[in-house]
Amino acid sequence: MLAIERQRRILELLRASGSLRTTETAALLEVTDETVRKDFEVLEKRGELLRIHGGASKPERIREDQPFNERQAVRRTEKQAIARLAAQRIQPNETIFLDASSTVLTLTRYLPEIPLTVLTNAVNVVTALADRPQIDLICTGGLYEARSRSFIGLIAEKALSRYNINRMFFSGNGLHLERGVSERNSRQAAFKERVIACAEDVVFLADHTKLGQKAAFFFGDVASLSCLITDESADPEFTRELEDLGVEVLKG
Repeated sequence: MLAIERQRRILELLRASGSLRTTETAALLEVTDETVRKDFEVLEKRGELLRIHGGASKPERIREDQPFNERQAVRRTEKQAIARLAAQRIQPNETIFLDASSTVLTLTRYLPEIPLTVLTNAVNVVTALADRPQIDLICTGGLYEARSRSFIGLIAEKALSRYNINRMFFSGNGLHLERGVSERNSRQAAFKERVIACAEDVVFLADHTKLGQKAAFFFGDVASLSCLITDESADPEFTRELEDLGVEVLKG
């Protein structure tokens, strides 16, 4: 197979799945891993994919800031598996923080029927938990950002300083072994950085396509994370390296 044909096939596979593993792609195309890596490099230079740890993904996963309703529709099965596992971490009478990500909104469906204090800046989380009598629900308030349906800014950040957060559940656009967690939106990044400083247990919820990726704004290094909860398709090499850095990894 010529390089141009192989690269065309890679893009077809990428459009169908959203992300590719180097080893699996090489086996499918009957070439070496190194050949696939070189193809990924060529396609990345053309702006047709984004190389990530262990493979490649569609470039829009990092470069486009999708509206919330679009993000909510992506990788629902993975988000549900991650959310179920995250819910098992929660203990009675804890104060937890839930951010405005679509994965964390999925977590609201699986919160155990126990007394909790839930602190959030997300309008969707407030709506989802409004009728739960065992939950003391607290919204930060602040500057409303319509795209994420959440509150950010100084008022939201100051509201956090009053609380000791037992567990923080949040997501982002990328997790990189050297640089940490990142966001496309600088104001969301600044807000989450403030929450991390208030939390005892910092739990990052992310499907496998976000691992190894870097977005525009970093807000927490790997050392600040207590746990990554991801899906079964997560790159084993990446998760082993993360565990070596002291971060617990759970796969739903």
